Amino acid sequence: MRAFSTISVMAIAAAIAPLPAAAQAQLPAHATEPFPVTIEVDAARSAGPLTPIWRFFGADEPNYATMKDGRKLLKKLGELRPGHVYFRTHNLLNTGDGTGAFKWGSTNAYTEDKDGKPVYDWTVVDGIIDTYLARGVRPYLQIGFMPEALSSAKPGTPYQHSWRPGFAYELIEGGWNAPPKDYAKWGELAYQWTKHNVERYGRDEVKTWYFQVWNEPNGKSYWTGTQADFNKLHDYAIAGVRRALPEARVGGPDVAGPGGKFMDAFLDHVANGTNYATGEIGTPTDFLAFHAKGSPTFVDGHVRMGIANQLQGVDAGFRRIAGVPKLKDKPIVIGENDPEGCAACPGPQNAYRNSTMYSSYTAASYKRIWQLAARNQVNLDGALTWAFTFEDQPWFAGYRQLASNGVDLPVLNVFRMFAKLGATQLVASSDGETPLDDILKSGVRGKADVGVLASRTDDGKVAVLVWHYHDDDVAGPDAAIALKLTGLARQTKATQWRVDGSTANAFSAWKAMGAPQSPNEKQYVELERASVMHPATLPAPAISNGAATIRFALPRQGVTLLVLE
Repeated sequence: MRAFSTISVMAIAAAIAPLPAAAQAQLPAHATEPFPVTIEVDAARSAGPLTPIWRFFGADEPNYATMKDGRKLLKKLGELRPGHVYFRTHNLLNTGDGTGAFKWGSTNAYTEDKDGKPVYDWTVVDGIIDTYLARGVRPYLQIGFMPEALSSAKPGTPYQHSWRPGFAYELIEGGWNAPPKDYAKWGELAYQWTKHNVERYGRDEVKTWYFQVWNEPNGKSYWTGTQADFNKLHDYAIAGVRRALPEARVGGPDVAGPGGKFMDAFLDHVANGTNYATGEIGTPTDFLAFHAKGSPTFVDGHVRMGIANQLQGVDAGFRRIAGVPKLKDKPIVIGENDPEGCAACPGPQNAYRNSTMYSSYTAASYKRIWQLAARNQVNLDGALTWAFTFEDQPWFAGYRQLASNGVDLPVLNVFRMFAKLGATQLVASSDGETPLDDILKSGVRGKADVGVLASRTDDGKVAVLVWHYHDDDVAGPDAAIALKLTGLARQTKATQWRVDGSTANAFSAWKAMGAPQSPNEKQYVELERASVMHPATLPAPAISNGAATIRFALPRQGVTLLVLE
């Protein structure tokens, strides 16, 4: 969650403002005419497996999970794929009273008595994990950050930071991000926590979790030690976890970006180096993790997304891991996978978050991530969306989140569409789709990207996802889609789900209400209703020799899913 610029709290207003008239006026008059796009899907031809990489989520603030809106949202995430959705969060070992704040959280899991002996208290962190599991979500358990009693920070260094939106990102530094004074105690903490989890939740449950140490140790905001210090921190924690649960799924290091020389050194260490904790060669590694972020800007009165930046980071991370023979087949999780780097940071360049720009970007980017994994021949397990909710904040305040005050944002509906995709990808093409190499090089700055991803479900349905995306958040013409299907066995029922500017969009409904900051009960119900995707049954397409054509319009920034059964 590294920020790419210092941004102003003044831009919260920009995040909820309608598109400037100047941006609308940039379009020529003829641009309102729909443009034709032909999409072809062969329902009888497999293009290989389609791993559900979208089922990972996360946030800086662990304590929000147990609050009213956090619990509500976790339930919705768990319903996407019960038992297979994972949540990663920072700050689970921080010292404090469990009060959530921006980019902060605490559990008071570790303190020491007057003689320096460890005192473990799992009450708060148990409550967080209990909340996950009760809602069908499992932990991607980050071991961090440093408890105050173990911190090696210089005397006088404040332990908790006082960062808030609008502050320079570097001000999140504090005693929490320092190496331990005693690595043996650090390793014992990881052991005791894992042992407790096994006793509380059972071995079979805990071995399904992911265990990972720290966050973005290649940047000074999260780690004040050296590379060697981090490798040592990692080894001691992983040794502690594996001592308590030899089958635990362990990995890391969740570096910022592809990780550069830091990642190279880490990969060499876990593959070939001497383990600091055990003295053996190498460190147990079941998965590898790095981060990838886009870089939106604000130009000519509108947001311009940076999808190319994110995909270049994904590609570089895959290539770095693929280049290490001992590790190239390990599962990979893109541990933070987002349009930009700071969920809690406002700014005019981040005004895409409430709208369908976020949802269409998500659909367009995930297709390319699957493609890059296939191109690099890596074992992609997950791409984690670092967005959750911020409790008791203004409505649609401009943070990167999945819901505002308990009401879903349009982007969450794209994950519901992903959840309806099957495990087998089908051969599909669109003459309106931006080629992978072009979007890698320069994003979507010319023609719009009208793309497709098709799959077959376990029960034989064909699910076709279509999106209409452009990097520039300005108005544009609809795409007139001709979806040509072949390989159909019999008469087909077609159901369509949509999310666009006027459908499954609580943000649009809220603006139409006059943007109330204290909606009453009736308005709240209306907003919840407006956020929901409702399936529409389309006229059954006429099938001839196993082929049929379905025609529909797709607005700019719209995403639709058609399910044929």
